[in-house]
Amino acid sequence: MSEVPTRQIRAAHTDSTITVYQAYAPHLGLPAARDGRFPPDWKRERMTWVKPSFLWMMYRCGWATKAGQETVLAVEIDRAGFDGALRGACLSHYASGVHADRASWKRSLARSPARVQWDPERDLHLNPLPYRSLQLGLSGTASAAYADEWTVSIRDVTPLVREIHGLVRSGATEAARALLPVETVYPAGPLDHLRA
Repeated sequence: MSEVPTRQIRAAHTDSTITVYQAYAPHLGLPAARDGRFPPDWKRERMTWVKPSFLWMMYRCGWATKAGQETVLAVEIDRAGFDGALRGACLSHYASGVHADRASWKRSLARSPARVQWDPERDLHLNPLPYRSLQLGLSGTASAAYADEWTVSIRDVTPLVREIHGLVRSGATEAARALLPVETVYPAGPLDHLRA
């Protein structure tokens, strides 16, 4: 197997969509999955973070056991929206190799409705791997567009999460791995401004 680059987007995707994951309390997650749209009380003005990596989402929500994260959603969104957010995104932290100075980074952060973090990818036991996984934060116009324009479908994958977690806990690692969503390299185009 070839070595995985330190920063690379891997996701379930089609020619027109990419699947990202989020976890919510049931009062938000269940209506979203039922209706295929985020409910009116989903706060469109707040920063929302989407994760293309299923296992990173499992790390973040503790296999759907953390309070307020008991419902895991697979949100299929329009690639054009996702790609546009990436092109206009800013790193969530200052990086000397990318930004001229801290002031220019702060200016970029203030005007960008999207930001990127690269966090260690996780294995089935949620241990960190030597390469990173993308988190995309959306705020303002990008958050509203995500909820109301880019969303193609929303599925509640909590039963799958519980099934995989049960297999992992029982030591059936290969059976658990066979149920994971298939994530392949996502053709995002140049991401030099997000490589730090």
